[in-house]
Amino acid sequence: MKHGKRYNELRTSFDDNKVYELTEAITLVKKTSNTKFDSTIEVHVRLGVDPKKSDQQVRTTANLPHGTGKKKRIAAFVSSPEHEKDAKDAGAEMVGGEELVAEIVKTGKCDFDVAIASPDMMPKLAKVAKILGPRGLMPSPKNDTVTQNVGQAVKDMRGGKIAFKCDDTANVHQAIGKASFSDEQLIENFTAFLESLKRAKPSTSKGTYIKSVVLASTMGPGVKVAA
Repeated sequence: MKHGKRYNELRTSFDDNKVYELTEAITLVKKTSNTKFDSTIEVHVRLGVDPKKSDQQVRTTANLPHGTGKKKRIAAFVSSPEHEKDAKDAGAEMVGGEELVAEIVKTGKCDFDVAIASPDMMPKLAKVAKILGPRGLMPSPKNDTVTQNVGQAVKDMRGGKIAFKCDDTANVHQAIGKASFSDEQLIENFTAFLESLKRAKPSTSKGTYIKSVVLASTMGPGVKVAA
């Protein structure tokens, strides 16, 4: 990928072959943030797993103590009036049952960032699995988005809870905050994310689990971090 002059100048301000300790890496990432808006700080992790094998797919959650800095649009797929009320009271932007599924089937659009479902809705969501799945939006018990306690799940996601998984190339990409966050906030969020990722190591994964970790701001150069 070809980068602009400013990006290349920022990249020369540090050694991109060096693996930095977390505190120094965060300082560098914030220093090299190259946007006029409040950049998102992202972590990119290369895992030593084979995602083609079902028992090596990594999918889990983490509670970021300071959130990501982005407001999430949450959809709750429910069938009972009780679950519907709980989801709305907790702040879900979209709440519905079969009619919400039908709308997605018709339009192919998903105007939300997180989907939560009560267990009885999962067979009905099979109709939109090919739409939600590739976008990482399919509810799953593995990331606590299939639950009887829909209201609490919405509250958790509205707070600092995140759900993430490795992609088809064994990489995990996750926002952990904004450039405006303090170093301490980013350190605490990064630590919470990495600890959850380590706990999610598949028992069948052999060798080095976390191969590399890189921190970067939106449109900024990546800084290697010690895991």
